[in-house]
Amino acid sequence: MTLASNLRENKAVYAVAGAGDFAVEKIREVPEQVTRYQGEVRETVDRYRGQVRETVDRYRGEVSRYQQRVDAKDLPGAAVAYATHFGTRAFEFIDELAERGKKVVHREAVEVAEISAADQAAPKQAPKTRTAQRRTAQSRATGQSRSTTKK
Repeated sequence: MTLASNLRENKAVYAVAGAGDFAVEKIREVPEQVTRYQGEVRETVDRYRGQVRETVDRYRGEVSRYQQRVDAKDLPGAAVAYATHFGTRAFEFIDELAERGKKVVHREAVEVAEISAADQAAPKQAPKTRTAQRRTAQSRATGQSRSTTKK
C-alpha cells in the first residue's frame, strides 16, 4: 500500500482533519458572538452581583453540613465512574471528529482530482528531456552558459 492510502485509512488522520475543520468553523463564529455578548455581559453582571452575595451566605451552612455526610470510602468508586464516563465520551467525540475529517479529506480529494483533470485537459507544452533540464539548472546555478567551442 502507498503512504497516501495508509493515511486515508487511518482514523487518527481523519480525527485531526475533523478537529481542524471544527476549529475553523468555531473561530469564524467568534467575532459575531463577541459583539452579541458584550451588551449582555454588562447587564448580567449588574443584575447578579447582589444575588451572588445572598446565595453565598445562604449556602455556607449547607456546604459544611454536606461535608460531614460524605464518606471517604465512596470517593474511589465515584472516581472510577467519572473516569469511565469521561473515557466513553472522549471516544464518542473522537469518532465524531473522525467522521467529520473523513468528509473533509474526501472533499479535498475530489477537488484535487478535478484540478488534476483540468490540468490534463489543458494543452501541454513540449516536455524537456531530463538532460536539458539538468543542463539548464546547472547553468543557472553556476551563472554560465554552455559553450560548444573548444578553447
